[in-house]
Amino acid sequence: MKFANKVVFMAGAGSSAPGWSIGKATCVTLAQHGASIVAVDSNISAAQDAAEEAQKAGGKALAVQADVTDQASIERAVALATREFGGIDVYVANAGIGKIGGVAETQTSDLDRIYQVNVQSLLTASKLIIPHMIQRGGGAIVTISSVAGIRYIGYPHLAYSVTKAALIQFTRMIAQEYATLGIRANTVIPGLIDTPRIKKNVWSAFSTDGNEQEVNDKRNQQVPMQRMGTAWEVAKAVAFLASDDASYITGTELIVDGGLTGKY
Repeated sequence: MKFANKVVFMAGAGSSAPGWSIGKATCVTLAQHGASIVAVDSNISAAQDAAEEAQKAGGKALAVQADVTDQASIERAVALATREFGGIDVYVANAGIGKIGGVAETQTSDLDRIYQVNVQSLLTASKLIIPHMIQRGGGAIVTISSVAGIRYIGYPHLAYSVTKAALIQFTRMIAQEYATLGIRANTVIPGLIDTPRIKKNVWSAFSTDGNEQEVNDKRNQQVPMQRMGTAWEVAKAVAFLASDDASYITGTELIVDGGLTGKY
């Protein structure tokens, strides 16, 4: 039980549509290893779904509705976590949004909105959570970026790509600042992953009429392994970096992409 007596604050825990998102799969994976999960999502139904699945997997879980861009909202979530479980040992920053489009299609308001969710939320939560980790003698932060943050992957995804790149560097800075206090910070960089999000947000980059099979086929063909990854494969990478098995790993990235970035 790698996470026995560990409390995980999971931002972006739910799924935007039926199926297994990275957030929900990570909640279950960590719960299977003994973690207590604080499932945080802007949609309370999604948070409750993730918490229920974590409980089925054998862990304790608390569902919390919170907007990661609102400090007061995250303050309440952190307070609930500490009141219910006594503290926070692991923070997984998985909340993220995007918009298809390049320079011409992206408004400054789009960039501001996506930046607030994808980057600024890490600052807001870290300010609140890191002091709890220090009190507990250390902790682990795992952020979820994207291959879009390090490569152009075939279609314009400007605001998403820029903010996911910023998230990587932000995480490196946390790692350096808090290394002497026993806090590790690393980033998981997923490639093309088969989650409910792709059918909701990025299908237009692969199909003009929203044909699900066409979207899946084109994404599969992009990957050297000839298939998209699963949310579970990303969740296992998160669990590794959050665990003591990665005790000497900080300030770096783990790419989970089936070889995709090696093509570019």
